[in-house]
Amino acid sequence: MSTVTGIRQGVGESVLRPDGRLKVQGAFAYASDLHDDAMVWGATLRSPHPCARIVRLDTTAALRLPGVVAVLTHEDVPGRPLYGMKVADQPVLAADRVRYQGEPVALVAADHPETARRALRLIDVGYEVLEPLTDPEQAVRGGGPLVHERRADGKSGNVVRHVRIRHGDMAEARRLADVVVSGTYEVGMQDQAFLGPESGLAIPADDGGVDVYVSTQWLHDDQHQMCLALGLPPEKVRLTLSGVGGAFGGREDVSVQIHAAMLALHTGRPVKMSYNREESFYGHVHRHPARMRFEHGATRDGKLVYVRARLLFDGGAYTSTSQVVIANGSYFAAGAYDVPHAEIDGYCVYTNNPPCGAMRGFGAVQSCYGVESNLDRLARELCMDPVELRIRNAMTTGTVLPTGQAVDGPAPAAELLERLRARPLPPAGEGAFARPGGLNNTTHGEGVRRGVGYAIGVKAIGFSGGVDDRSVARVRLALANGEPVAEIHTAAAECGQGIVTVQAQIARTELGVERVVVLPADTLAGDAGSSSASRISWMSGGAVQGACKAVREELTARGDGPLEVLLADGPVEAEYEYRHRRTFPIDPERGQGDAHIAFAFAAHRAVVDVDTELGLVKVVELATAQDVGKAMNPLAVEGQIEGGSAQGLGLALMEELHVQDGTVRNPSFTDYLIPTIADMPSVPIELLELPHPDSPYGLNGVGEPPTLSSTPAIANALRDATGLALARVPVRPGDLIHSGLTGNSPHDSGPTGSEGR
Repeated sequence: MSTVTGIRQGVGESVLRPDGRLKVQGAFAYASDLHDDAMVWGATLRSPHPCARIVRLDTTAALRLPGVVAVLTHEDVPGRPLYGMKVADQPVLAADRVRYQGEPVALVAADHPETARRALRLIDVGYEVLEPLTDPEQAVRGGGPLVHERRADGKSGNVVRHVRIRHGDMAEARRLADVVVSGTYEVGMQDQAFLGPESGLAIPADDGGVDVYVSTQWLHDDQHQMCLALGLPPEKVRLTLSGVGGAFGGREDVSVQIHAAMLALHTGRPVKMSYNREESFYGHVHRHPARMRFEHGATRDGKLVYVRARLLFDGGAYTSTSQVVIANGSYFAAGAYDVPHAEIDGYCVYTNNPPCGAMRGFGAVQSCYGVESNLDRLARELCMDPVELRIRNAMTTGTVLPTGQAVDGPAPAAELLERLRARPLPPAGEGAFARPGGLNNTTHGEGVRRGVGYAIGVKAIGFSGGVDDRSVARVRLALANGEPVAEIHTAAAECGQGIVTVQAQIARTELGVERVVVLPADTLAGDAGSSSASRISWMSGGAVQGACKAVREELTARGDGPLEVLLADGPVEAEYEYRHRRTFPIDPERGQGDAHIAFAFAAHRAVVDVDTELGLVKVVELATAQDVGKAMNPLAVEGQIEGGSAQGLGLALMEELHVQDGTVRNPSFTDYLIPTIADMPSVPIELLELPHPDSPYGLNGVGEPPTLSSTPAIANALRDATGLALARVPVRPGDLIHSGLTGNSPHDSGPTGSEGR
């Protein structure tokens, strides 16, 4: 029995998601909708200080409040008191000190959520407030207090990790460079801003264990951390994925999981925990803010000779995934270009600012902004078209990265840029809504200048650096009412990206059946890994495909004939563990090593109109081209690209979590602004399908690359319109007001700005 072709709703078709209609109608059940008739409500007391010693902790008054059934502190943690994805350095509940504003100190369970909140206010905590370390530069220099006096990884100091990459001969490179440009660029702290706050329901079991229903990105990693904290074996800590209202990296770290389970085991009753919006801002990691210096050397004809880069990421109070984020940012600090010589130093540091970790793009967003900003600066210095400069230096198959690895898959960087350059520019918009300021009718076109900007990004797909990445799937084929039905069971987390739909498409294609049931993701299935790193379609798709092939082999052994006949002797099922090819860690001295399995490329062209008198911006168009390997579900792929582009627009123009002296100033959607439908422009999308040689169906990851190039494309367009340096994102209206604009722009009939360096 070979792969079945021509089946409806199989691989390559725009199959509608089963959850789509429910979500549009408001009928989809998210984690915050979980309910048990016997449940009580859990709540968390959090520190108001970014740095303090705990000198007193009295729960007596809270326990006396009618309706309160439990108040827990660090003394009630049944297992290991520390947890963490990469390094177990984060207290389940703070014991003797707090290291960031919002750190959990105590837990309450009560018969009503308002009673739980009242009980929190009755817990008496005495703090000795300390001076917080909030400046990453001070942290990297070794000045100021230690955030961790005794680090869990055995190291000392405030530097989480220093990534050192040395490639080529920099002395020779400097001799060959005719033109050198440098710049310092900053990226603010962006939040994932998912619409569904952290929620979960923990139910104590008769065997002394606990069943937890939670929104997450990696069920088995949550289980691992929970088992250590609860002092229970894996068979007694069972997790089931509940409805996820967005993730974008912010649900890789645990939030309510351990706390809800502790309360459930302590009280013997189901416990529901659900953060409000403000608590959500404190309760998950954010994108690392960054300060970066880039220096490019090139020949007069525009060939890149070298890049020097210093990246400084603020990791906040705890490790989370910071070591890997700074590694990823450093790996791609040369961008999507063939650069023969490189000197890259990436630093991530501890501070008493909010913890930072995974967010869509995972470090490569920050370095892409720096690279693409400095490339436009170089183009101006060379008096060269910025697109031509990029195409002349674009990475190709066979290009050797600064880490010494040769790109052995498709690398269509030049083609993506050429496709965007060939697109006609959009006409001037008509009506008030098309102008900067929109329906506020702030301008009638006076002082408005148009700018066009390009950018391209590259990122590794999947887990890198020697991680033994794997994913497990079980597929069962049986008759139901005389009709063949395929059943798929994996632990792949559906975060809105459509993995449930893709798994069903694969089963239809491989088994030739119409009806497919995808069981809820839980830890009874084998580990699927995280729904992150743009890996889940590749990894879980490969596992489902492998399991389906094993089922087909069993059917072939039974003989020939229709499925109904072959399945008459009973169902067929198989489990398959998929692994990608081996990768290797980079060496710590020169940063060399074959660390990655694949690379994905995306490019953007942004067209903006800027009111230079008021600093208002209208993004007119955000065209994009991306290599997706194989569009497993073209409609879903386009949705991922448009969504990633929207988050890039947010980082370029409005999204920033403001932290002052370690204190978050805007933990609400009133003050933390995200793009709305009124802010989003037209997003024309061109998909390239260049099959990757190592992946199922030739697919490639698509979720993260759009966030890389969308931000710098918009920033470059703003520079083109105004002539201002704009060395920081998000760009604020005040950054764009410049009364001394002179010169002429090729995209505007009126006066425009000279370069502001």
